[in-house]
Amino acid sequence: MQTGWIRRSTVAAVIAWSVAAGVPGAESAAAKSPVVATDNGPVRGVATGSMQVFRGVPYAEAPVGDLRWRPPQEHDRWTGVLDATAFGPHCPQVASPYGLASTTEDCLFLNVFTPDKTNEGQPHLLPVMFWIHGGGLVVGLSDGYDVSKLVAQDVVVVTINYRLGELGFLAHSALAAESPTAASGNYGLMDQQAALRWVQRNIRSFGGDPDNVTIFGESAGGLSVHSQLASPLAAGLFHKAIVESGAYSLTQPSLPAAQAAGAAFAASAGCVDQSATCLRSLSVATILAHQTASTMVPNVDGFVLPATIRSAFTAGQFNRVPVIEGSNHDEWRLFVAQTEAATGTPLTAAGSISAIAATLGVSPATANFIGTVVYPLVAYPSPSAALGAIGTDVVFACNARLSSRLLSQYVPTYQYEFNDPNAPMLFFPPVSFPTGAYHASELQYIFNVLETPVPSPGLTAAQAQLSNTMVGYWTQFARSGDPNSPGAPAWPPYASMSDQFQSLHPPTAATSTGLATDHKCAFWGLN
Repeated sequence: MQTGWIRRSTVAAVIAWSVAAGVPGAESAAAKSPVVATDNGPVRGVATGSMQVFRGVPYAEAPVGDLRWRPPQEHDRWTGVLDATAFGPHCPQVASPYGLASTTEDCLFLNVFTPDKTNEGQPHLLPVMFWIHGGGLVVGLSDGYDVSKLVAQDVVVVTINYRLGELGFLAHSALAAESPTAASGNYGLMDQQAALRWVQRNIRSFGGDPDNVTIFGESAGGLSVHSQLASPLAAGLFHKAIVESGAYSLTQPSLPAAQAAGAAFAASAGCVDQSATCLRSLSVATILAHQTASTMVPNVDGFVLPATIRSAFTAGQFNRVPVIEGSNHDEWRLFVAQTEAATGTPLTAAGSISAIAATLGVSPATANFIGTVVYPLVAYPSPSAALGAIGTDVVFACNARLSSRLLSQYVPTYQYEFNDPNAPMLFFPPVSFPTGAYHASELQYIFNVLETPVPSPGLTAAQAQLSNTMVGYWTQFARSGDPNSPGAPAWPPYASMSDQFQSLHPPTAATSTGLATDHKCAFWGLN
């Protein structure tokens, strides 16, 4: 591994030698290559003109060999100056509309983005925003997000990779037997905590304030934020939290249940003896081929998570920091569109009841009641829109509201619903129905560019106005724990009595009520 770090530092060494030797143009090159000290050695990034960017900084040892399925280990010091101008490899996953394929386990890297010249006489340390990407805990990567909108508001942004899929969340009795805590699984959550500890140790050198760190994430990244709120191991590592569409899994399986699923995975992958030795001998390709994405969630291991997220929030036994919690008005339309894009066939009225049964895992009779009485097709422009409403309500919207209700008993909580009916679709070509404010559609309003299969057409003037408001809310919250600032539409804190939320609708956000009625939360028992 050391030879790899030496090789990455070659460019930095050449620039340093050139400056000392008086080579023409070398000082200009050095000015564009800022160097910052970390506890493992200096890193050399790049100045873009508006930001200083440090990519591919290792925050833990590569989780390979005997370190596979173990908590992340602190990284060794490196020799010379580490070249931090290119992103490090992202964690193993199959190709998808939401991430690029990878089989590289050496993936525990983070990236730091600071306002230009932050480290040269900045009078105050800046708020830090720590981004955890989504992707169902099976896909996704740190380098698909252009954070310049946020950095322009004088914050430091950190993005990370963390272990995914079975490599990140396999619970198994053989692994628990090795552990001094008798726990297994949740390695991806521990990676996130290791990266947060790196921030605590090092972010001051980049101009960031280690005492003002906001974790934020979307989808599985939002679930990760919830998990860190509920994890005692994350206490003191962050001071505010933003959850975007992350409330879809408030109740996690027990360790025994997760380990039973892990045993089934091991058998399917060829480890009949169920040994840790066999598991660690599996190729990455074999692991990816046999993992089941739909069951990939953290587990209540008694170590990282002593209780389910819902239980922790209900009892007030969580890291008590201010929270922004929200969801999108049409979350599930993304997954309906995904099915249509894969099959080439729109959902029909004749197929709607079976689609409801498959989506919810309910009997045909229950699906028929839901699809004819609670969500009758005549109330929606298409069967796809009806199915999208059902999935949105039961999986995302009502759980986000429930989270706000629980959290607000103990900490300042601000609830939102992103509701742009014309949000550009970035993952699939046009389908037969409007995708509305689909799952992940708000990301293009927070970040400038996403690496997605369908290029963004760009935002309209009204959407750009909403984007500016959202960036202002997010960064002001990171700065102060309150998203409100002069000139922005007022956003009151959530309270159960008023049940208010901030509707993020272009061009102007506004406070609204009625989310529970709109999404039929009483029917789903989430009122």
